[in-house]
Amino acid sequence: MAIDTCIFDAYGTLFDVTAAAREAASEDGFEALTDTWQTVARDWRDKQLQYTWLRAVTGEHVDFWKVTGDGLDWALEASAIADPKVRDRLMQLYWELSAYPEVPAMLGALKDAGVATGILSNGSPEMLQGAVSSAGVGRLLDHVLSVESVGIFKPSSKVYDMVGRAFGCEAGRVLFVSSNGWDASAAKGYGFCTVWVNRMGLPVDRLDHRPDHVMPDLSGIPALAADL
Repeated sequence: MAIDTCIFDAYGTLFDVTAAAREAASEDGFEALTDTWQTVARDWRDKQLQYTWLRAVTGEHVDFWKVTGDGLDWALEASAIADPKVRDRLMQLYWELSAYPEVPAMLGALKDAGVATGILSNGSPEMLQGAVSSAGVGRLLDHVLSVESVGIFKPSSKVYDMVGRAFGCEAGRVLFVSSNGWDASAAKGYGFCTVWVNRMGLPVDRLDHRPDHVMPDLSGIPALAADL
């Protein structure tokens, strides 16, 4: 069955989640991050994801901005950084995360080939709009879908259901792309053809479903979509 729709996770897939800490560390007044920004970025992302899973299990949903702030608070305390200006700056920068370098050309190639494109993300609508606008890729996306429409985080099947409703497509015609192995696995189990963007060269997660394809970045997505 030919692929006619390509759906992307946002954070860590299209947008670089380490960018906020890296950029702040290079600015005057944020020397507390000079030697710690990589640790802060890693801990921030880990806790952000862990809090989404826990809230999905318990049913105590809040939006992604809340779990992003909670994750950052944990990360800063773990690195003994108590300056509120650091927190404020990092949260501000998260609204305008940089896209990975290959993203605009990759999305453009998909659109030129007639493939429908979209984002399916845990992010709140406001956060996603900020990132999409900052990266200048809005015109290359047909839909930007937020879990706030269903009130639960990935990997709930209610989230993946949103794709069919928005695009009017069968699951087997969707190529789903995520930098999170667990997300690509869950989407595979749902019925999508999946790509895990494994930028760090990590092992495949030991879950019931394995991603169909593993790539080091997004540059090969248009060719893959054309071949499927």
